Amino acid sequence: MPPGTQEFLWMLKHGIWGIGTLSWLFGISDRTLAVLTDGYLSAIDIVQLCTAAFFFVCWLFLKPMRLVQKPIVQKPIVQKPTATTRQR
Repeated sequence: MPPGTQEFLWMLKHGIWGIGTLSWLFGISDRTLAVLTDGYLSAIDIVQLCTAAFFFVCWLFLKPMRLVQKPIVQKPIVQKPTATTRQR
């Protein structure tokens, strides 16, 4: 991959997640205000609010995480002396 690609992808994922979070917050607050200004709370309104809240919590769990790449350190191979490799 070209240099900077990983950083660009990270920013893109994080940006999409941030926009999605704001959208969910706007949707939940809009739905809540619509229910409260109506003055009548029906079962459908409660189901819609609970469903939106559930999907919002699921969206929060989808937050992208940056993976830390650990350098691969190879340990030297140590051979145990055997009967054929021992010197007498």
